[in-house]
Amino acid sequence: MSGTIRTDGGHGRLGRTLSGLAVAVGCLLFLGGFAWGAVLYAPYTIPTDSMTPTVDVGDRVLAQRIDGDEVRRGDIVVFDDPVWGGGPMVKRVVGIGGDKIACCDADGRLTVNGEPIDEPYLRAGAPASGQEFSATVPADNLFLLGDERHNSMDSRVHLQEAGQGSVPRSSVTARVDAVAWPSTGVVARPTGFAALPGGISQPGPATLLFYAILGGCALILLGAAYGPVASRLGGRRKKETETVNA
Repeated sequence: MSGTIRTDGGHGRLGRTLSGLAVAVGCLLFLGGFAWGAVLYAPYTIPTDSMTPTVDVGDRVLAQRIDGDEVRRGDIVVFDDPVWGGGPMVKRVVGIGGDKIACCDADGRLTVNGEPIDEPYLRAGAPASGQEFSATVPADNLFLLGDERHNSMDSRVHLQEAGQGSVPRSSVTARVDAVAWPSTGVVARPTGFAALPGGISQPGPATLLFYAILGGCALILLGAAYGPVASRLGGRRKKETETVNA
């Protein structure tokens, strides 16, 4: 008598157990990934072309919900400030409280506290700003520029206002972490700000969530497919055995 215990349908009990476990784990990953993502991220559609070529008008991005205190230089943030107009806006943080921002140096680069910043996200050959400016960022404020410096209504436009064009950290609601549509993946953190005090932020868990959802879907499909495949293979073996015994 064979040592393998089989069900009436010819399926091994171990196989059925593993199949059910795969479906259960897959559902946990799939649904948990979506639920976790809904808590951490908010979808947002880019309204203007002021952040091209990094993100273009109409792009659908995933913005991680964060507190303004978590913002670092180089981050692309979603914020809402009544002085700048109604509705959320998207710009890049180039300065934080206490920084002196100026443009441009002899090579056309932005400087932060006298340090030139390499900004590879700007259009090739374009200076960091079409107009010269300088500003000192008040405490707990942020200085914001668009990546399309010749077509961005940003802190430079508000230099004559209180705060020299900056906005309070508290106005930030989220940080752009990834472009969902068209899918280009996680938005790179610019290393040009890395050497400054506080460094740069790290990417959020968007990639981890993506693979959790994808892995969960794969486990569900594999687990669900076990029964039909095992039945077909069992039926084929039975026919082969009957043929041999005939």
